[in-house]
Amino acid sequence: MSLAFPSIDPVAIQIGPLAVRWYALAYLAGVGLGWLYARYLAKRAKDGPAPRYYSDAISWIVVGMLLGGRLGYILFYNAIHYMHHPLEALMLWRGGMSFHGGALGVIVACWLFCKIRRIPYLAFMDPIACAAPIGLFFGRIANFINGELFGRTTGASWGMIFPHGGDLPRHPSQLYEAGLEGLGLCIILGIFAHMNSFRERAGFLSGAFLAFYAAFRAFVENFREPDAQLGYLWGGLTMGQILCIPMGILGLYLMRRAFRKSAAA
Repeated sequence: MSLAFPSIDPVAIQIGPLAVRWYALAYLAGVGLGWLYARYLAKRAKDGPAPRYYSDAISWIVVGMLLGGRLGYILFYNAIHYMHHPLEALMLWRGGMSFHGGALGVIVACWLFCKIRRIPYLAFMDPIACAAPIGLFFGRIANFINGELFGRTTGASWGMIFPHGGDLPRHPSQLYEAGLEGLGLCIILGIFAHMNSFRERAGFLSGAFLAFYAAFRAFVENFREPDAQLGYLWGGLTMGQILCIPMGILGLYLMRRAFRKSAAA
């Protein structure tokens, strides 16, 4: 028993030689809707950075996300290959992006932006953290349409036979991630963001994003097929789970720090 994998063309729009893929549209939707949501949250904040700063920072965020995502994939997932084929690092159209690397890229880019504009860093990052799950949702849906990053084999009735996953049904782990890291995390952070006791503590929302994402990603990794070039690592963990450990620790630290600073004040 298994579900049929939906036959969706990865190319959303074809105009002559120009092909626009769903993956590119997912990036555009994530950045565009995330920008609107971050501005909305900034308007609700009493003493936070002005909404206009989020418009000014879009180019910084996009560059940080793309560079960090690519470098993260190269360093975390395929370093040996790119050591022997360095020019392939520039071939973005062949795929290969890391969320953890992209997150680091955005963190660094926003830190530089805030340093130059003299904006409180954690207060600036909180609306961005709340908006990030929007991009995660669309990105995972695009992964599903592309038939990539599929799950491990399963006997569950909702297993799917992916085009590049062999003849056995597999977990549609991209949809699990879209539901947890995308929709679920967006709802959780949205609830926090609309509660004064959490929203007004700079860094809490950023910490909550890191902590909950790490927990959800580490959980779903139990159903996701490990990267072929890495397989299972220490203690049977995947690279995704290992990268979530420092991420989760940092998130818990920021959440605790936000309450301690508020109490001290």
